Amino acid sequence: MAFTDRAERSPGAKLAFAILVAALLAVPLFTVYLLVYDRESQSRTATASIAEGWGGPQTIAGPVLVIPYQTDATETVTEGGRQVTRVNRVWRELEIAPDVADLKSSLAPERRKRSIYEVVVYSARNEGSARFALPADLARYGVSADTLAYDRAELRFGLSDARGLYGPPPSVTVDGQTRALQPGKGPRETGGSGFFAPIDASAIRGRPLVTQFAFDFRGNGSLTLSPRAGDTRWRVTSPWQHPSFQGGFLPTGHSLTKDGFAASWRVGNLALGTALVGTNAPAEPSQARETYDVGNVAGDHQASVTLITPVDLYSQVNRSVKYGFLFIGFTFMAFLLFDVVGGVRVSAAEYLLVGAGLVLFFVMLLAFAEVIGFTPAYLLAAAMIIGLLTAYSAAVLKSRRRAGFIAGLLVALYAVLYVLLSLEAYSLLIGSLLLFAALASIMYLTRNLEWGARPGAPESAA
Repeated sequence: MAFTDRAERSPGAKLAFAILVAALLAVPLFTVYLLVYDRESQSRTATASIAEGWGGPQTIAGPVLVIPYQTDATETVTEGGRQVTRVNRVWRELEIAPDVADLKSSLAPERRKRSIYEVVVYSARNEGSARFALPADLARYGVSADTLAYDRAELRFGLSDARGLYGPPPSVTVDGQTRALQPGKGPRETGGSGFFAPIDASAIRGRPLVTQFAFDFRGNGSLTLSPRAGDTRWRVTSPWQHPSFQGGFLPTGHSLTKDGFAASWRVGNLALGTALVGTNAPAEPSQARETYDVGNVAGDHQASVTLITPVDLYSQVNRSVKYGFLFIGFTFMAFLLFDVVGGVRVSAAEYLLVGAGLVLFFVMLLAFAEVIGFTPAYLLAAAMIIGLLTAYSAAVLKSRRRAGFIAGLLVALYAVLYVLLSLEAYSLLIGSLLLFAALASIMYLTRNLEWGARPGAPESAA
């Protein structure tokens, strides 16, 4: 080697030198971490473009019954230097949530791919019924039943991304009669996006008003419900086997089988903290069309289900990169022991080449995982790196037996890493126990080693 003519370093100097080389490898390891983040960002952009035009994460709300009414409103204006109070007749809206709302959503998932990227989208059938009643204490809200314009009433339904509506037109019946629908005027929970049915609600003065509805829509990722009724019952079924329930309300019951999942919610307005009746001024057309970032994250007063993929390869690769220093540390320590105990000299270039191979594993894992999935990619990348470093170790350590030890060490490390990635809850416990075992082994093997002594130097007298 190039360093054979130089004075032999002490074991302590060799240890410091190996630590220095390992520290330098932090730069490429951090670069791999940034590469994973960049590829994950590209994946999000690609999946968003795949789902574009299909429909985003959907939020459904309603129905709510809205009845306009007239009331007096006072305003103070300045005329001729004096303040004048005027009384004007204005229109406001009485918004009534149903006493009972019973909904059922059936999700049909579908995988859509473009190149190496994949996104889970769904087609949904949403159907149900709702019952509305005029509150007996209407006067408490400052509204007289005689001022209500029942013939101008509207039933409003919310869908956060109305572009997702497809198939046959939505069907809405009131007391058995089909009603024509118009776009827009969705409830505030969906930012005004949705559709409505103009109706004559005169019958509500004497009895409850019952409506049935059904509509098909598309979305991707998640489906969220914003309940409003006094008693909301929602049932979701799908053949997808990997649901994630989120939001402020979790299912009251759910089942998961090989045929998919079924979940049901029951939410009362007391839990929502909202009254069934409210008053407000009618929204301007521009406000009715305003959209908000709804449907992406379920709020405290929403119920949501997300169709997740069972393995997020980018998070798995990202977690594996965080264990990169353990790979470098264990492998370098094995080479160091062969150097200071076995008498086989290991140069800086050899440390760097071995470290580069260990870092390359994570790059190969990411590249293969995007094409063939995480587990096959892990096995393939690990086999290639183990074979490469074993063959190189046989030349560096001048022994097939020593190279076999390095191969066994790498096999054990990659096996343990896979277990750590699979058992996320116990990864810290297992990792700490392994570090303890490694430290104890090193202490035992080097218990008689004088770290500061140079080879060949005379021992000091006792």
